[in-house]
Amino acid sequence: MDLFRKYLSPQVLSRLRGLSLYPRQMVEGHVSGAHRSPFHGVSAEFAQHREYTPGDDLRYVDWKIFGRTDRFYVKQFQEETNLPCYLLVDTSRSMTYRSANVRYSKLDFALRVAAALAYLVLRQHDAVGLVCFAETVGPAVPPSNAGGHLRSVLETFERVQPAGATAMRSVLDEVAARLKRRSVLLILSDCFDEVEPLFRGLKHLRHRRHDVSVLQIIDPAERDFPFQDHIEFRDLESSLRITTDAQRIRKTYHEVFAHEQRRLVRGLRDLAVDHHLVTTDVAPEAAVVGFLQRRAG
Repeated sequence: MDLFRKYLSPQVLSRLRGLSLYPRQMVEGHVSGAHRSPFHGVSAEFAQHREYTPGDDLRYVDWKIFGRTDRFYVKQFQEETNLPCYLLVDTSRSMTYRSANVRYSKLDFALRVAAALAYLVLRQHDAVGLVCFAETVGPAVPPSNAGGHLRSVLETFERVQPAGATAMRSVLDEVAARLKRRSVLLILSDCFDEVEPLFRGLKHLRHRRHDVSVLQIIDPAERDFPFQDHIEFRDLESSLRITTDAQRIRKTYHEVFAHEQRRLVRGLRDLAVDHHLVTTDVAPEAAVVGFLQRRAG
């Protein structure tokens, strides 16, 4: 199957029309893109128009064009700079889980969401990079907005080999050490990790003024616990197996899951890290739309 059709079908591209990814703060870069620059130089020449999307500054709407076309367009200027955007995709073995009634595993879902985000960033003429990780940093693609870069990202998806457990603290520390300028980081993971080490890793990134969002991807069965009777559970990241009565532990499972989610959400909020929970029973492109709308709001 063609890579673009696999990850970015015409139906997906149709849902993404008119969407953009904007930083919540000023970023640094070299190539012209659709984002504010922290460098206030003398050049502020008009460069081009682009279609208005929610969250755009209304000061830059071209009302003359609106009067002629009844459509909103905003002006872009040459001083605007590119958005260095990194997609961090969890490829640990827990991401391979897929319950019976959904189409994609968490990893397959995450790769399709990442493909849509990469497409949007590159369409804005911004640079996108990829980092796959589990216990350590795995396959990576340096950020670029050159022609053919999207294919490089998609080809890397095809080489992903899920392995190991999630260890986000060490991975985030390594990523922070590699980044030389402020960037936008989008982390796609089930977040099945110890939260305190995760928070310390994110704090490191936020201290360096990176714009960080977490797209937490879970299977609906992990939230709803629909299992019945005696059943064996197997930890995908270890050899642990447990046989138990699903009905007897359902209430406790829901309580523990809700407690851990509250800890995660509260900690991310305290660090000013965006959190967006998605389940794999929705279309990946719908998850992207929801994330971008929430971020813009």
